[in-house]
Amino acid sequence: MLPIIEDWWLFFNYNFTIMKILVCISKTPDTTAKIAFADNNTKFASDGVQWIINPYDEWYSLVRAIELKEADPTISIHLINVGGPESEPIIRKALALGGDEAIRINCDSNDSFNVASQIANVAKQGNYDLIFTGKETIDFNGSSIGGMLAELLDLPFVSHVTKFNIETNMAVIIREIDGGEETNKAAMPLVISCQKGMAEQRIPNMKGIMGARTKPLKVLDPVDVVSLTSIVSFDLPPAKAGVKLVSPENPEELVRLLHEEAKAI
Repeated sequence: MLPIIEDWWLFFNYNFTIMKILVCISKTPDTTAKIAFADNNTKFASDGVQWIINPYDEWYSLVRAIELKEADPTISIHLINVGGPESEPIIRKALALGGDEAIRINCDSNDSFNVASQIANVAKQGNYDLIFTGKETIDFNGSSIGGMLAELLDLPFVSHVTKFNIETNMAVIIREIDGGEETNKAAMPLVISCQKGMAEQRIPNMKGIMGARTKPLKVLDPVDVVSLTSIVSFDLPPAKAGVKLVSPENPEELVRLLHEEAKAI
């Protein structure tokens, strides 16, 4: 009977293999934060700023991963963040929403290649089936991490995804294109960048908040990577000019202003 027991054990393990999803999260200023710069416009002035999880990472990437886990409880969700200790409150919030464990790489960098390289180094060791990123961060709007990750990991990459499902071990991916939608199928593992449409925003409940306190948060030292870019300076957009009111009885003046000052016609 021993061979039968061994076969049953192999069957059990095969059918209950855990799928692992890595969700990349970043820290960004709240959308209501007043933007200012310091050190001769070379550094973001963070004093008094409320930090949040980048909305594309939270509302679409993380929540879609949670939905997949709700449909299949064998799925494990790992979070990864590249940042300093000040990122830990937003990591704990992501754990409260539904992440199982988190990794923070102790590196403060605005260089996309450096950030992607740090994540890729961890992902190579983790054997993840899916890697989710937001399509961009709302502060830098780079849209570059997902593509770089895929290249560094030699994995397929689909960007700006609005819907994602798993059917018979294949990823079914819908993304917006000019004038319509495109449906793709891809084998896993792969990298996905997510945008509006993937999921709906959630609020962590009390059970999740309490449980997040004891979930693992591992801090890793960064690997040695040469940054390819650096920030020279920041500039605020020019102040808006005052509004000029034109009498409805004077359309000629409106035309003149649109032509000579606004350069609209």
